[in-house]
Amino acid sequence: MRKDAAVADRTSPSPDEALMRALYDEHAGPLLAFVLRLVDGDRQRAEDVVQETLLRAWRNADRLRGAPGSVRPWLVTVARRIVIDNHRSRQARPREVDPGPLELLPAADEIDRALRLMTISDALGDLTEAHREALIETYFRGRTVSEAAEVLGVPAGTVRSRVFYALRSMKLSLEERGVTA
Repeated sequence: MRKDAAVADRTSPSPDEALMRALYDEHAGPLLAFVLRLVDGDRQRAEDVVQETLLRAWRNADRLRGAPGSVRPWLVTVARRIVIDNHRSRQARPREVDPGPLELLPAADEIDRALRLMTISDALGDLTEAHREALIETYFRGRTVSEAAEVLGVPAGTVRSRVFYALRSMKLSLEERGVTA
């Protein structure tokens, strides 16, 4: 017998549940129509406002149960205040922007650049140490022939000669790798 009583307790709604069902059945439709006018026909926002209104009614169930007359004026006032609060909060923070158009903008493709640098690095590895140093000092570090000669500790004519032969070797090495002018 105790099991039957426990099952009956679970199936019979609590006073709060009964109040909420009655509020929903009686007031949700007219409240949704009222809120739809306030939010310019945005059904999703209106449904959210009605849901929040009924949630606040549930939180204040004791107060509403003892209220004389209809609770619709209370529900309408709460819904209107929720709409006003939502409007004010949207005004207080920047408008959200759809990131969709940003996806259509072309982005720089770094793969080609990376492949080019890898190919050049491999070709530099084919050079002799002296030719590679002269090329790095003049082309990659941007030094003049005189500055490169000073850094490398060789005469300027030697640097010019090494750069000439290094470029010729680089051209052949790059052609072997399939790079053409």
